[in-house]
Amino acid sequence: MIQCRPCPRSSRFPLRSNDSRRGALALGTDGGGSLRIPAAFCGVYGFKPSWGRVPQHPSFPGWEHVGVTGPITRTVRDAALTLDVIAGDDDRDRHSLPREAGSYVSACDDDIKGLHVAWTPDLGYATVDPAVQAVCENAAAEFESLGCHVEVVNPGWEDCEEVFRTIVAAQFYAHWSDQLPAQEGELDPTLVKFIRKGGAVSAREYVLAMERARVYWHEAQTFLARFDLLLTPTTAVAPFPVGQTGPREIAGQAISVLGWMPFTFPFNLTGQPAASVPAGVTDDGLPVGLQIVGRRNADRTVLAASAAYEAACPWSERRPPS
Repeated sequence: MIQCRPCPRSSRFPLRSNDSRRGALALGTDGGGSLRIPAAFCGVYGFKPSWGRVPQHPSFPGWEHVGVTGPITRTVRDAALTLDVIAGDDDRDRHSLPREAGSYVSACDDDIKGLHVAWTPDLGYATVDPAVQAVCENAAAEFESLGCHVEVVNPGWEDCEEVFRTIVAAQFYAHWSDQLPAQEGELDPTLVKFIRKGGAVSAREYVLAMERARVYWHEAQTFLARFDLLLTPTTAVAPFPVGQTGPREIAGQAISVLGWMPFTFPFNLTGQPAASVPAGVTDDGLPVGLQIVGRRNADRTVLAASAAYEAACPWSERRPPS
């Protein structure tokens, strides 16, 4: 059992603008965290479905094997309602999963008491801002109050950043290198650099990276055979200014290019469902997300856990300071 402060329930959360022109939901794509990270940074809910849960047609160039479509919403039930509309099989995508029985909205009422939940603040290797870790640890403790059995764990996995970057860079080069150099001036410099990185990946390196991804999948699947859910911070840092690249240092320690987002892309490699729920705020008032990861194809369990946490620590009516 983990001992933390009670779940924050005040109106301190600067989560979203009180602007009536903003919609109730948005659809996005997530190849390495692009649903969960903005949701965490904006204090709303982001849900990455299982790979294949939402059919991809046309394809997702540059993000094969890792990219999915899903919702960013104010509430968990809005995300579940969206999935009820967009999830299901489509013969144009041979990897799409058959439609599940029952609605995803109804899954939000499922009882999570008795679930075995693993909590890791760092996956055993990540560097995390102490303020972010404290907020997420507090949120993870709330699952004890919801009737779950929470265990602090170190999964013992290796950092898969280089595997992820190798696979995606090679795919980007295959899809987008024809745009260089003619349209280079119209592309983001970071994207250009990433495409060129892919050009240096050999066929052997790509195949070996794909094999390492399969090994990583088996490790994650074996680990989650013991647990119903895995909790992590969504990101290792609090939100940083728009237009600024990701930090290369956390708490005085140098980190890798993706070191500020070490918790999201691993589950693009495995294809497991994962959501980000608003966990609280730092002392500076910046939103922090908690990631909820499920077993293979256990989208309903992730939604149920998200909804139970939302009922205990609601966020949808909170507004940022005017």
